[in-house]
Amino acid sequence: MTSGPHAAGDEHALHLTWAQAREAAAAAARALPPAEVPLVRAAGRSLAEPLTALRDMPHYTSSAMDGWAVCGTGPWILADPGEPLTAHQAVPIVTGGALPPGARSVLRREHGEVLPDEDGLPHLRVSPSAPPGSPGGGADLRQAGEEAHGGDVLLKAGSLLGPAQLALAALAGYDAVNVTGRPLVRIVRTGGEVVESGLPGPGLVRDVFSYLIPPLVEAYGGILVGHRKIGDAAAEWAAALSDEDAAADHATAEGASRAGAAHDGAGSPAAPAGPADVVITTGGTGRGGSDHFRDIVAQMGGRLIVDGVAMRPGHPTVLAELPDGRFFVGLPGNPLAAVVGLVTVGEPLLAALSGREPLAAVELPAGEVFEPELRRTRILPFRRMYGLASPAAGSGSGMLRGLARADGFMVVPPHGLELGAPVACIPLPWGRPLGEGAPSSSAKAKAAPTEKAKPKRRTVGSQDPVDWSALDA
Repeated sequence: MTSGPHAAGDEHALHLTWAQAREAAAAAARALPPAEVPLVRAAGRSLAEPLTALRDMPHYTSSAMDGWAVCGTGPWILADPGEPLTAHQAVPIVTGGALPPGARSVLRREHGEVLPDEDGLPHLRVSPSAPPGSPGGGADLRQAGEEAHGGDVLLKAGSLLGPAQLALAALAGYDAVNVTGRPLVRIVRTGGEVVESGLPGPGLVRDVFSYLIPPLVEAYGGILVGHRKIGDAAAEWAAALSDEDAAADHATAEGASRAGAAHDGAGSPAAPAGPADVVITTGGTGRGGSDHFRDIVAQMGGRLIVDGVAMRPGHPTVLAELPDGRFFVGLPGNPLAAVVGLVTVGEPLLAALSGREPLAAVELPAGEVFEPELRRTRILPFRRMYGLASPAAGSGSGMLRGLARADGFMVVPPHGLELGAPVACIPLPWGRPLGEGAPSSSAKAKAAPTEKAKPKRRTVGSQDPVDWSALDA
């Protein structure tokens, strides 16, 4: 792992640009090794190696219908279950039942009838309503190996494991699968002024990070295994960041069900997962008396990889690495600033640990003029309107209204932007897809014109609903 050049306790003003901070975070870690994970914890993971059939699938010939397994032509004498069949014998069979020795075909229940012969003994006959040729040879049989033969590749390496893939693995006889590594993540929310429910009083604020950060962690490849809230005391910070009291973490339902799944898959779902690969904190990254992040990192022998980013909001975002290879991501205490910090530093770090490339920016034309702002990159939530990236209203560092409606973040460089100039945009998990980018104004001029369907003309007195679809690309 690549560490930053500065010890956590050094007094310095390291302010990387937005692009430099993302590059530093992506270069800080290597992909975690593959691990064997129980099927119940493997949803959303990717196979580290091909999944092969352990034997023929199915491994025995069975009936595809309820009815009778028969040998030879009818009528048939009903034999005792479990005995091999000889010519003109039959035995009842259910769907999925193993074909008994000697049986050659299956007569469907609706195509057969059991009637007494002249001696009053029951015989199986083909009913008059049965189609010609019944029973149809092997038509109603599931032959051994018809889905796969032993050694066949069922799923390629890299396949994402969803419900169908996990069911296939179970059908093949697997209890666990070898998957690519994903980082374990703990979240530590700080601040004695934060309340968990209801309307906060003066001087208090409502917790929003419980709803913001965990879904983003999962979307960016992390496995949430712990979630706790602490106050502002240095001792609480030290205990939380050292993972000394990991069992006291409030594990979310999703995190608890996957505890321990990233590396060895051991332990019960409710058991603590051990030290996390990444600890994400909210608040405490400033330079005030109650901001302990840097002091705790220094006490633990860690070093700072990113100590502040020349961006707005989210300037006091910090990334640190400990000697044992764990990472701390310190996010600012304001909600929008925290999400910007997580996208800037946390996303490329989690991507590197998960063995994938960081999110790629998509270029869109700017929907507004931006004046230069010396040395600072502006990260703004935006909506794609008229094909342009237009900044959303309500985008202060402590606001969420703009973020809630945003398709992504637009990255406005310090030198500003003219209207229609290309701007880098980072998608958000809940936003509309940004596509492969929109061409710049010069590219549009060179491109061959494409004819768009014209909307139906709407008269002034029309009662039809207004078609607003042209507002969004």
